[in-house]
Amino acid sequence: MEDKLKMIIEGALMSSGKPLNIKNIKNMFEKDAEPEAKSIKQALKSLKEDYQGRGVELVEVASGWRFQVPEEIAGWVNRLWEEKPPRYSRALLETLALIAYRQPITRGEIEDVRGVSVSSSIIRTLLEREWIRVLGHKEVPGRPAMYGTTKTFLDDFNLKTLEQLPSLMQLKDLGYAENEEVPAENISKPPAESATASQTPKVNLH
Repeated sequence: MEDKLKMIIEGALMSSGKPLNIKNIKNMFEKDAEPEAKSIKQALKSLKEDYQGRGVELVEVASGWRFQVPEEIAGWVNRLWEEKPPRYSRALLETLALIAYRQPITRGEIEDVRGVSVSSSIIRTLLEREWIRVLGHKEVPGRPAMYGTTKTFLDDFNLKTLEQLPSLMQLKDLGYAENEEVPAENISKPPAESATASQTPKVNLH
């Protein structure tokens, strides 16, 4: 049964267009035949080991588990798609980073840290990409929206939790000018060094 469960999970992950979590996997079975969470986790661990050093890898992100192309060969595989990846300005990346580290945060608070205004197009782009969402409204005059990141943001940046975020200064070290566009492939993978829960991220970007 263990081998069969592993095959079922492998097929489901290969067929799914999104990450699958333990609950998703359990829901594929009849109620009286649901595997235990422990068995599912063991099957996932075994699959992850099976795919080490191959053309695809099994990784865990915020929304669950998924197969993806390893970073070291992504450059070749990306050439299969004629559509060029989107490009993002440094201003957008800094805005996103501040939301990730300071959430919940308002647009005015972002502008106070960056020292420049945040264009409506940047906020709109981040909302459309589903990287941020409105968490509520601050109880001050005007009741400005407070923004925070989403699971989609974590998934797209190959993160399981916010604790795996790189330091904000690493974004500054990319060396892009304020309005220079950054290729999506340059930011879709976080650096190996990540901030831990005990570290206090630096937020002075200028």
